[in-house]
Amino acid sequence: MPDRYLWLAYVGLAGLAWGTYVPLIAYGGSELGGRANARLTAILCVGVAYFVIAVMFPLAMFLTGQYEWPKPVKTTGLIFAGLAGLAGAVGAICVIFATQSAVNAAKQAGAPPPFDSYKLYIAPLIFGLAPIINTLVSMLWHPKPDQPFNVGLELPGWKLWVGIVLIGVGAALVLFSKEEAESHKGPAPRGPAAVSVAPQPPDVQGAPR
Repeated sequence: MPDRYLWLAYVGLAGLAWGTYVPLIAYGGSELGGRANARLTAILCVGVAYFVIAVMFPLAMFLTGQYEWPKPVKTTGLIFAGLAGLAGAVGAICVIFATQSAVNAAKQAGAPPPFDSYKLYIAPLIFGLAPIINTLVSMLWHPKPDQPFNVGLELPGWKLWVGIVLIGVGAALVLFSKEEAESHKGPAPRGPAAVSVAPQPPDVQGAPR
């Protein structure tokens, strides 16, 4: 693939990875038992994957000479890159506990099993809220080399505000459609009742009928 299109492939893969993260971790936690200890086990699995991909892979690239070690290694770079990893880990933990809390909230609201009424809201809300926060932070924080705390307000054009409104409307429509679909669901169909047949007594000659 030509380099001018390769970046689009990486963008698509990043969107695929982040877009499937929430349903994957939710299902993995439920398969591990669905309780708090099982969801912590799911976080542990995420940490192992982070270690293999985010630690072993860069080390292999540096040690094999595919990439050179950065020079100089600035303290501010290490701190803020570490904060990015911290933010990702905190987000992963929050997804786990959001799922657990959503299930408990559905139980308290009297929702029918399997108590997924609120859990399906998590991904739309997260991915609707994240770009808004990203934009607001970018409006206020403008770091420069060796000046990480360069802060100032830069207001964008009208397209940003329209986009924020559309994101809010889209998230509301997603939640409303989910509620509407749940309200039209009838009770779960019952399986056919088991019919027991009593054995027939033998006839007078001793042979079964």
